[in-house]
Amino acid sequence: MAAHSLSPSLYRLLFAVKYASLHSRCCAVHKKAQYSTIYNPSEKTFEKILIANRGEIACRVIKTCKKMGIKTVAVHSDVDSSAVHAKMADEAVCVGPAPTSKSYLNMDAIMDAIRTTGAQAVHPGYGFLSENKEFAKRLAAEGVTFIGPDTHAIQAMGDKIESKLIAKAAKVNTIPGFDGVVKTAEEAVKIAQDIGYPVMIKASAGGGGKGMRIAWNDEETREGFRFSSQEAASSFGDDRLLIEKYIDNPRHIEIQVLADKHGNALWLNERECSIQRRNQKVVEEAPSTFLDSVTRQAMGEQAVQLAKAVQYSSAGTVEFLVDSKKNFYFLEMNTRLQVEHPITECITGLDLVEQMIRVAKGYRLQHKQEDIPINGWAIESRVYAEDPYKSFGLPSIGRLSQYHEPLNLSNVRVDSGIQEGSDISIYYDPMISKLVTYGATRSEALARMEDALDNYVIRGVTHNIPLLREIITHPRFISGDISTNFLPEVYPDGFKGHQLEADTRRELLASAAALYITAQLRSQRFLGEVEVSGQWDLASPLLPLTINSTHKMLQCLSRDASGNIVLQYLGTSFQVRVLSKLAAELNSYMPEKVPEDTSSILRSPMPGTMVAVSVKPGDTVAEGQEICVIEAMKMQNSLTAVKQAKVKSVHCKPGDTVGEGDLLVELE
Repeated sequence: MAAHSLSPSLYRLLFAVKYASLHSRCCAVHKKAQYSTIYNPSEKTFEKILIANRGEIACRVIKTCKKMGIKTVAVHSDVDSSAVHAKMADEAVCVGPAPTSKSYLNMDAIMDAIRTTGAQAVHPGYGFLSENKEFAKRLAAEGVTFIGPDTHAIQAMGDKIESKLIAKAAKVNTIPGFDGVVKTAEEAVKIAQDIGYPVMIKASAGGGGKGMRIAWNDEETREGFRFSSQEAASSFGDDRLLIEKYIDNPRHIEIQVLADKHGNALWLNERECSIQRRNQKVVEEAPSTFLDSVTRQAMGEQAVQLAKAVQYSSAGTVEFLVDSKKNFYFLEMNTRLQVEHPITECITGLDLVEQMIRVAKGYRLQHKQEDIPINGWAIESRVYAEDPYKSFGLPSIGRLSQYHEPLNLSNVRVDSGIQEGSDISIYYDPMISKLVTYGATRSEALARMEDALDNYVIRGVTHNIPLLREIITHPRFISGDISTNFLPEVYPDGFKGHQLEADTRRELLASAAALYITAQLRSQRFLGEVEVSGQWDLASPLLPLTINSTHKMLQCLSRDASGNIVLQYLGTSFQVRVLSKLAAELNSYMPEKVPEDTSSILRSPMPGTMVAVSVKPGDTVAEGQEICVIEAMKMQNSLTAVKQAKVKSVHCKPGDTVGEGDLLVELE
């Protein structure tokens, strides 16, 4: 057969047609609860919008633009040239090499892309330049519309020190703390002592959990000052810090606001975002199980007061910490679209991207406060390429060798920017997707999330589905008894995966045995009391089985000729070995591999870049002493000695790129 080549424009067209069916969906129980984008030809907005972002949020914006009849321009780094967002857009422009500072944060290159393509407006998504006032100013100088608030609001709310003062003036409840810039570690210690421990040290220009540390004593304050300032400089180009009282065991609840350029502002209910690790959200839901109508209204009205105080226009989010008595305190305002915005869309029926575009063009809001419903319940699980068994999620990299989203299920929405074959690299956030489920009630949404996680096929990278599934099925989460300390309280020794009880262990073993002999038998009782049946398709990664008359969805991750089978069961991966009687007898003579003595070596727990190496051969280190610092996905991680010992050799230096498991330091 002769080979044929496609022009880039035709290829992009075919790709767009292929992915037209993968639009962001929230298949709600009631039609009116579905977020909708209705293109009104008489309401002109923009002919062409450039999306200054990548991944799932770029794809999300492109989808709404297509529904509104707006042409789109994607920007991408050289390693993202084949990324989904670059193919989905009508045009795509390379803005530099892989490092974000040279591509997605490269304002000069992005401005050149705007001029070259003739884009009339820019949607920044979240992260990168979304809250950068200089970028917004440069767009205004070129006559290009920034789809977000004006520079005054970005500056006022982007600086945590200034935003706190404005919030106080607007009669918004604020957290006690120091309202100035902390310049040195010793000054930080003095301020922390004055406030009283524990304290929160955080970047003035920060967001997304970066540049934040909790300190319970003077030593942790000094260490927190160092790491927070370094992370802030790396992530935001601004190392200024502030310190405030840490509210122990709070809930993190945020209010979505929407405002236009004519003085109108709405609050679109709340999102519960308390399930976090390292100050970053993992599972969110809307509405919150904790708020009553009075507290909800009070928080909503204060959020709108703050928005009006800075003449805010666009979609934005006001974040609060809420204590056990429902006292709430202003945390920060994000002057952009939030990662978790889909769950608000599900319960209100509003397309927030469409609303941002309308507001940017100068239109008035279409709704009044009394028009905003809470219709049903929505849950979002952030699916990451992370190892949940390491600090609840250290980054993983790799190529997606197999990838199937659970869109065959009803009431499921998946916002993603990857496909089978995509690479998850050290350069960018390790998010794979945002998995959203919807139901008329919370129990329906949770049941659907459980099914969706079981049906989600991800191969090639380590992912956090085991942790997500355990969270949403945990009795404390189901009852609504949660706080930002949920994970360390529920798993004080770290996440270990699903712990099998006697009956579930028998089910797992019976399923593995059934898989092993499926070529001979279709249905059989195993272990004397477990019945397993199903339509076996060994080419499929999913194993829909009936175990003792109950439907279960398992996944076969791998199997080999020697009887080793890895099954994903109840979200967690289990390794099982099925052998014939003779093989089992012979196996008892096989020598066991002696595990490596990890007390005398330090290996990298994740892929990343060495920021600092604090020891050299011949040094004596104490237990808990810092040996080196690794940066991964803009987060810095201190690696420490597990015992007192002498340093034998050092195999890394600052600036080195290291992989997971690489040998860093040997101790005597």
